[in-house]
Amino acid sequence: MKTGLYQGTQLKQEMKINPRLYQAMDLLYMPLLDLQQHLKQELLNNPFLEMAEDAIEEPVEAETEKETDEEEIDWEEILLNGFETGGRREEYEEREYFEPVSVATRDLADHLHDQLTLLRLSARELLLGEEIIGNISDEGYLECPLEEVVRSLNEFLLEHGGDWGETARERAPYTFEDAERMLATIQGFDPPGIAARDLRECILLQLRDEITQELAASNGVADLEPSEFEEMLENRLCFRITRDYFDQLINHRWSEISKDLSITPRDVQDAADEIARLDPKPGLKYGNHGDNYITPDLVVDKVGEDYLVFLNDTNLPRLKLSRTYREIAKDKKKFAGENKEFISNKLNSANWMIQAIEQRRQTMLKVMNFIVDRQRDFFEKGVQYLKPLTLREVAEVIDMHESTVSRVTNEKFVQTPRGVLPLKFFFSSGLSTTSGEEVSARGIKAQIQKLVSEENPAKPLTDQAIVNILKKEGIQIARRTVAKYRDQLGILSARMRKRV
Repeated sequence: MKTGLYQGTQLKQEMKINPRLYQAMDLLYMPLLDLQQHLKQELLNNPFLEMAEDAIEEPVEAETEKETDEEEIDWEEILLNGFETGGRREEYEEREYFEPVSVATRDLADHLHDQLTLLRLSARELLLGEEIIGNISDEGYLECPLEEVVRSLNEFLLEHGGDWGETARERAPYTFEDAERMLATIQGFDPPGIAARDLRECILLQLRDEITQELAASNGVADLEPSEFEEMLENRLCFRITRDYFDQLINHRWSEISKDLSITPRDVQDAADEIARLDPKPGLKYGNHGDNYITPDLVVDKVGEDYLVFLNDTNLPRLKLSRTYREIAKDKKKFAGENKEFISNKLNSANWMIQAIEQRRQTMLKVMNFIVDRQRDFFEKGVQYLKPLTLREVAEVIDMHESTVSRVTNEKFVQTPRGVLPLKFFFSSGLSTTSGEEVSARGIKAQIQKLVSEENPAKPLTDQAIVNILKKEGIQIARRTVAKYRDQLGILSARMRKRV
C-alpha cells in the first residue's frame, strides 16, 4: 500500500451554529441581574448602542430648563455665602447612592481561635490547638482522626527542624496523648458540642455542658469533685441512653431501652424528646453564609378576575441605536479597510442585540402566560391543585424547541400572590385519577404532608393507609411511590413517628 499526501473534493452536509445564536441562547439563560451586567458591558464596548430615555421625561426636562432660565439663580452669591439658599440642600446637590454590600464576617474558626488565644499556652500547645481547629468542619465536627493530626504536625517539625521552637522540648514530636488533651480543651469551648467526632459525642458534650451551666447557676461548680460530677451525669437518664443505647435511640426502639433500664417506654420517649432539643450541628450558628437575595424576573398580579404577567425589567437598560454614530456610518466614503469592517460589525452587533433582547422578553412572557393559564387552580386554591406540566407541552404550545423553554425557565424566579417561586416549581410529573384527570406529583406530596401533620401520633398513618386515603379521593398511587415521596419530604416511617 502506497502512502502519501493527496488532494480531493468531497461533498457533505454539516450543521454549524452561528456565534450570534450562541449569544442568543446565553441571553435566554441569564437571570435578570446577570443580564443587567451584560447589557452595561455592551454599552461600554459598542459605540452604536446607547440607553433609550423615556419619551415622557423629555418635555418635563425642557420645561425645567425654561423655569431655570427665568429664575436666574445667582451662583456667585451662593458660592460666596455658602450653600444656604433658603431651601433644602438636597434640592441643589445630587446625592450619590451607594448600594449596601455584605462585608466579611467572622466564621467558626475565628470564634474558636479567639478562645484558644485567651488560654495560657506555650507555642507548642498553640500550634497543636490551631491544627485541630483547622480540621473542624463548618458543622462543628472534627473531620480527621487525631492520629492524622499528630502525624501532620510531626512531619512539620521534621521539615522545619531548628527553624521552629526555641527549646528541644518544643521541637519534640507530638504524642497521641497530647492531641487528646488539647481536643478535650477545645471541646470545652463555645458552642457546646464543638469538635465532636460523631453525633453521639456531640450530644454527650452538650449534656455535660447543660449540667455545668446548672451548677454554675447555683454556684456549685467549685465545690464539686470530678467523681461527683460523673455521678450527676449517671443520674441523668438522657445521658445514659445516649452513651449506652445510641443505636436503639436513633431507631426509636423505646421498648428495648425500657426493658434494659427497667423503666417505662414513656420515660424513654421523654428522654429522647429532651435529647432532640439539642443542636446536632453546633458549628452552623457561626457559619458565614452571606446574604442571598432573589430578584424575580417576572411578576404575576391578580387584577379583577384575571392574572396578568409583567416583566420585572424596570432596572434593565433600554437599548437603542445611537443617532450620532448612525449618521457617521452613513458616509461610507470616509471609511475603508479595517475601519469600515469595524463599523459594519459594531452596527450589525447593535442591531442584533436589540432584537435578541426583545425576543427574550417576548419568549419569557409567552412561557409565563401559558403557565398561568395552565396552573390557574394553583393560584386560586394552593399547591394541592398544581397540575402536571412538562417542558415539551409548553414548547409545543408556544411553537419553540424544548431546549429553549428549558433555558427560559432555568434559574428564573416569578413573584406571585403565592410567593416568590422558581419557574421550575411549576413543572412536575403527574399521576392519573379515577376520573381521567391528572394531578401533579408536587400536589400529591402536599397532600401526604398534610395527612401526616393531622394524624394521631399514637397511631401514625402507614404508607398503605395513605395509599387507601388517596384512593378514596380518586388518586391511583402505589405504596412504593408514597414511600419515595415521604422520603423526599423528610418524613419518617410510621414506626419512627409513633408516640407512646
